[in-house]
Amino acid sequence: MLYLIKIDNYSSTPKYQQIFNCITKGIQDGNIESGEKLPSIPEICSANDIAKKTVEKAYNLLKSKDIIEAIQGKGHYVKATELKQRKRIFLLFNKLSRHKKIIYDNFVQTLGEEAAVDFYVYHNEFSIFNDLITQPHHSSVYSHYVIISHFMSSAHKAKDIINQLPKQKLLILDKLVPGISGDYAAVYQDFEKNIFESLKSLQNRIKKYNKFNLIFPYDTYQPRDIIWGFQKFCIEADISYHVINDIAETPIKEGEAYISLMEEDLVTLIKKIKKKDLETGRNIGVISYNENPLKEILLDGITVISTDFEQMGISAAQQILNETRLHIENPFKVIVRNSL
Repeated sequence: MLYLIKIDNYSSTPKYQQIFNCITKGIQDGNIESGEKLPSIPEICSANDIAKKTVEKAYNLLKSKDIIEAIQGKGHYVKATELKQRKRIFLLFNKLSRHKKIIYDNFVQTLGEEAAVDFYVYHNEFSIFNDLITQPHHSSVYSHYVIISHFMSSAHKAKDIINQLPKQKLLILDKLVPGISGDYAAVYQDFEKNIFESLKSLQNRIKKYNKFNLIFPYDTYQPRDIIWGFQKFCIEADISYHVINDIAETPIKEGEAYISLMEEDLVTLIKKIKKKDLETGRNIGVISYNENPLKEILLDGITVISTDFEQMGISAAQQILNETRLHIENPFKVIVRNSL
């Protein structure tokens, strides 16, 4: 039975959860029978080079679900074999961040015990993305593929890899990928429309400033749709604008407003504002992309435009639970604070 318990060191799913998933899948597939003795904790540790407490946590979880039982001096035995067939989900994110964690937490929480999730991260690297998706055993293992597609380069190749997946199993998350064919599910942001409509709602505040700047780094995975929506707003509102690729090398100016997409650029911008002793909301304006608790405090409150990450995770899970293949545009919000 030990061969059924396989740890994937490339997966971001906790190892104890991987052990739990392997054993429950073995029971569901009929490879582990009622009354059968499970491998001992030392055996699993030795075979997979993992800590004792990891296996103990997995076994304790199985016991809490009444799937196995411990018999003093003998070991652990399978107690329940009538397990509801769970969905097995391949979840692939481009990076780990606070916002991605919100998506992940709400996705997993909404699925509950209806699904087992194998979680991977490709760090915006196309080669890792390709290797993870094209594993030959995938088609027989996973009921669904949930994928966020953002890259530093080679983004145009993603559609060819994704198109190899069965569309009835596919859910695209966060960003639609041009060129994907067939009937598949999606929960996405409309980046161009979202920034355009958000800025339009802030137009009176933005017009206090002489110029409007978008900080859009050369080496970002953010879609260029954001630039198009920003430019469209500025042209329609008759506002002077500029796209800054490197805020670290660009002097900031009194009387101008700035949108920062990336957290590291926001930190650089705040440092420059403090160094010049400027006051946000009066002689310099700041808008940040994506909400987090610190933005309520920094600069006496930073104005934020943000998608609803909680709802994105919930909507994705609901599509899987309901077996729907809808394209759902995720809600977007504006939070007005003192920085503008």
